[in-house]
Amino acid sequence: MITVVIPTIGRATLRETLAAVGRSVPVIVVDDRRAGAAALELPDHVRVVRSGGRGPAAARNAGWRAAGTPWVVFLDDDVIPAPGWAEAVWKDLVDLPDDVGGSQGRIVVPRPAGRRPTDAERHTLGLSDALWVTADMAYRRSVLEQTGGFDERFPRAYREDADIALRVARAGHRLVAGERVTTHPVRQDGFWASVRFQRGNADDALMRHLHGPDWRQAIGGSGGRLRRHAATSAAALTAAALGLAATVARPSGKGRADRWPERRPGERPGSRPGRRLDRRPGRRGAAGGWGAAGGWRALPVLAAFAGALWAAMTAEFAWRRIAPGPRTPREVWRMAVTSVVIPPVACVHRLRGEWRWRR
Repeated sequence: MITVVIPTIGRATLRETLAAVGRSVPVIVVDDRRAGAAALELPDHVRVVRSGGRGPAAARNAGWRAAGTPWVVFLDDDVIPAPGWAEAVWKDLVDLPDDVGGSQGRIVVPRPAGRRPTDAERHTLGLSDALWVTADMAYRRSVLEQTGGFDERFPRAYREDADIALRVARAGHRLVAGERVTTHPVRQDGFWASVRFQRGNADDALMRHLHGPDWRQAIGGSGGRLRRHAATSAAALTAAALGLAATVARPSGKGRADRWPERRPGERPGSRPGRRLDRRPGRRGAAGGWGAAGGWRALPVLAAFAGALWAAMTAEFAWRRIAPGPRTPREVWRMAVTSVVIPPVACVHRLRGEWRWRR
């Protein structure tokens, strides 16, 4: 009745996932490493299919097309199905009406004991409430055939699950939640993980291209911070541009003798040598501050204002990430540094995606 499909890039956690699934159901592991990689050492009952390193969407397509059962259950290679999972998934699927196209397992993410979760841990904890994530998601094979499966234009394990869920629902099929339970442990992805995650902004552009501007609401999500990131990045660029302009426009620092040449014949005694006053209404002399020699004085003020705006917006973003966390020195430092980097990186990736998927 069911086949379990597990895409992998060779993580060590795959063995634990396979052990938790057991031998009572057929399992296909899709090896998504590039050609030339050594063969995976897996139990004899596991069938291996290669997808050539084309990403998780392509790997899942290779897996379900190799399956011959009415239902295909997708698991990630770093999850741990609960004891009795194979029996539980069968119970979830066996009596479903024909209009149900998919069934999601309950994802449990262990919370850290005795402290608040870090930013990375909160990122994984979000899977507990996410809809239709392929960490544990079953689809009818006929529905996958009808919709064409996963969209292989999504190159990462990001948004490809939301995209197929929206297309399945749009094709007239219901998606339901099952009772089976799967645990998704938290991975430690390193100091710059939150910056690397910003590559997903390019995939958000593809989601907008495919499903319109309201796609987040359709998958039960909330609005992102892209507009604030754009405003923060614009403030930083403005401050830098005005600061550079002020440096270029500032008069050279010559000595007083150069600024005030000797008095010409016929000038009044006691007047500043070389100074000429423009008597025309509404005009100021060159020393007045807004002419060619003095207009630069406003630029540092404007640059400082833009810089202060950037600093305030960056501090707000950093605190929003620091406040719910453990607030250890290392975590605070990581949030402070990455909060400076994330806004421009997010904007660059989004622009890249918008350009690629422009209508």
